[in-house]
Amino acid sequence: MPESGIEDLLRTLSPQVLGAVVRRYGHFDLAEDATQEALLAAATQWPAEGRPANPRAWLVTVASRRLTDLLRAEQARRRREDTVFQWRLPEEHVTSADDTLVLLFLCCHPSLSPASQIALTLRAVGGLTTAEIARAFLVPEATMTRRISRAKAGIKASGVPFALPAEPGRLDAVLHVLYLIFNEGYASTSGPDLVRSDLSAEAIRLARIVHRLVPDDGEATGLLALMLLTDARRPARTGPDGAPIPMSEQDRGRWNAGYVAEGIALLSEALPNGPTGQFQIQAAIAALHDEAPSAEETDWPQIEALYEVLLRLSDNPVVALNHAVAVGMARGPREGLAALEELGDRISGDHRFHAARAHLLEMAGDIAEAIESYVDAARLATGLPHRRYLHARAERLR
Repeated sequence: MPESGIEDLLRTLSPQVLGAVVRRYGHFDLAEDATQEALLAAATQWPAEGRPANPRAWLVTVASRRLTDLLRAEQARRRREDTVFQWRLPEEHVTSADDTLVLLFLCCHPSLSPASQIALTLRAVGGLTTAEIARAFLVPEATMTRRISRAKAGIKASGVPFALPAEPGRLDAVLHVLYLIFNEGYASTSGPDLVRSDLSAEAIRLARIVHRLVPDDGEATGLLALMLLTDARRPARTGPDGAPIPMSEQDRGRWNAGYVAEGIALLSEALPNGPTGQFQIQAAIAALHDEAPSAEETDWPQIEALYEVLLRLSDNPVVALNHAVAVGMARGPREGLAALEELGDRISGDHRFHAARAHLLEMAGDIAEAIESYVDAARLATGLPHRRYLHARAERLR
């Protein structure tokens, strides 16, 4: 098998192996170290010696041996070596899919902060190195190392068993973490790049795993559909210089038609089954944008109506902001500006509020105020591409 094929296989097997080792022995932090050593051994040996007949079993065996060594070293004075072997569980009814799902729940445990949940999910389930995660979030590797270490210590201190949680709503936490990872990749909030495709691609990969594990969950299906329908526009979102291109000006021929078709199929599968959640509604909005032949033919009244439904489910100021923009596009800029004013100070410190206001003011012909709002938006934007774009919009109107 080519070396790149082995790397892909190891990345796929990583959460399955870690989940199996944690399920057998506990000790999340040591199990993670042991699994990484097993993966390193495989990456070193398999290209030369050939891939074993059962790669997952090989990795679990090597990781288990290494974990036993680590536990012996750590537990010698505590006389707990025999306990490791008493924790073995029957495996006949346990699958690698079960382990992966439990591992996701563990990484997204409510006792952890959102930043820790994201970091641990990317490390343990995504298989990214600490350095890769640090680069993705533009922080020093030492900072990310401490964040991951604190997360693992938090899991250990909480004493959470390696099992599917009984309490309802825990899947929501997993989906929310994946949503945050995708958003940070698709619309970077800091740094020199508008898009960090590595993060959005990883979020889609993990969302596919969750969808396979819980195929009947409408929100898991809706989240994957939303990611695909949104990411479909990524090839047309930036110009050659990295500057953002508004959806109304994008070359729709460059959108990923395969992602659009897959997303719509997933949405059609999810909507008829059970209650409709936030991710399904957001996916329906994204589908209306993606299916419109042109910006002028976008069904803004339907998008406005969907945002109204979404507002009833979530009193989120960003949702309210998007609803106000939809009102402006469906009923005219003055109506949209009035809806923005109703937001008060809930989101006035966000550059998106001022950018939306500038756009609606420009549509209404209030050029001087539009320029002022574009400048305000640029001042508040944290990402360099957004600042450049907003300044350029203001200059264009002068």
